[in-house]
Amino acid sequence: MATVNPLLQQIDAIAKEKGVEPEIIISAVQDALEAAARKRYKTEALRARFNQESGQLELYAVKRIVDEVTDPSTQISLTEAQELYGDEAEVDMEIEFPRPTEDLGRIAAQTAKQVIFQKVREAERENVYAEYSERIGEVLNGMVKRFENGDIIMELGRVEAQLPRKEQSRAENYNVGDRLRAVVRGVNRSAKGPQIVLSRTDPALLIKLFEQEVPEIYDGTVMIRGAVREAGDRAKVAVYSRERDVDPVGACVGMKGTRVQSIIRELRGEKIDIVEWSEDSILFVTNAISPAKVQRVSIVDDVEKVMEVIVEDRQLSLAIGKKGQNVRLAAKLTGWKIDIKSEEDKRREVEAQFGELEAGAGEAAADGAEPVPAVADEGGGLAASDAAEGSEAGEPRAADATEGAEAAPEQTADGGEPIDAAAAEDEGAGPVAAEAGPPEDGTVTAESADAENLGASGELKTETGEPSNTQS
Repeated sequence: MATVNPLLQQIDAIAKEKGVEPEIIISAVQDALEAAARKRYKTEALRARFNQESGQLELYAVKRIVDEVTDPSTQISLTEAQELYGDEAEVDMEIEFPRPTEDLGRIAAQTAKQVIFQKVREAERENVYAEYSERIGEVLNGMVKRFENGDIIMELGRVEAQLPRKEQSRAENYNVGDRLRAVVRGVNRSAKGPQIVLSRTDPALLIKLFEQEVPEIYDGTVMIRGAVREAGDRAKVAVYSRERDVDPVGACVGMKGTRVQSIIRELRGEKIDIVEWSEDSILFVTNAISPAKVQRVSIVDDVEKVMEVIVEDRQLSLAIGKKGQNVRLAAKLTGWKIDIKSEEDKRREVEAQFGELEAGAGEAAADGAEPVPAVADEGGGLAASDAAEGSEAGEPRAADATEGAEAAPEQTADGGEPIDAAAAEDEGAGPVAAEAGPPEDGTVTAESADAENLGASGELKTETGEPSNTQS
């Protein structure tokens, strides 16, 4: 039975211990031998080779065949090479000359040891980085090993990971030796090797815990469509069932709450709201506001995704939550901006809006109550349309509308107080009418009597200026 070389045994043992391939160890040993021999053979080009059959390290000085030698330590002439190897030797070929390794000394051996350790450590770091870069978002079990400036160093088998202070829940306290589950947040390269960053506050931890505890989520029957957390206080999870006969909320809660209670214990008492996801945004927001009861939901702005939620007066504080926590988590979960109001607040808002509308209508009515002057054209006469309307309606037209307009300029220009009809007649201006003048026979129409012929004494007058027996 052939004996195994001790060096090969040592290489295999180191490879298994560090989790690297034996070829990496062999390459490190060859590099270490070259670095150690360089202190002895300073000017020569060296090459180390590990002989797999004999299990020995071999060292060679490499020289290149040239026509004219300029550096004897690294070059050899074509003539000398042909004397050694015959006609097979050609220009630019390399010839290896064996060099002894037994007399390298203690310093060279120490240098070789350092090089081997460095190469193996680099290979180990690369393996760790490649392994955990593919496991981002995965939940790992670890043990608290020590504390460093508020950060927790956890032991994950043969590697260490960091749980930063910002990724720790405020409601949790840890001691050395405690076992925790955390999600891999990322892997960073550093001078000391890859740094695995863990998190206890990431929503991915909550999702992975549900996948581990709820078989329906693991096999895909129930899907988690979203999860938001405020670590240590409250969390909301939206679930959806792909089968009509499976209740997604009931599957996550479990018999008497056994499934969700195990997750709450792992998160050290964090409250979890499990709501049913829906394609209908209004229904989804209604579910997300739970445990508060919603009266009605309306979309304020579909583009900006703003909703108004009305709840009972006694449910308002429950819907908002402690320091706005419930509505804040619901907004994050649904992606909508949520404005919560009580029924009393909404009633007051509606009353205020009606009051503003009534006030605006009153102002408009007050503006319209002022006397409307006769519309005159640029020449001072009545508009043709008004005159035409009066003629078509069979109403008598004023005998001299132009003179009436000139006699009362303030009435046609600025819409001032109506002019006394009697005073206008005394000056020979003729009677004043809003649409058309009264008939020449002295009779007064019902439409124009009040506005045209009221005198200063409040008596109704005819064109003759005599008071009438009929009181207005």
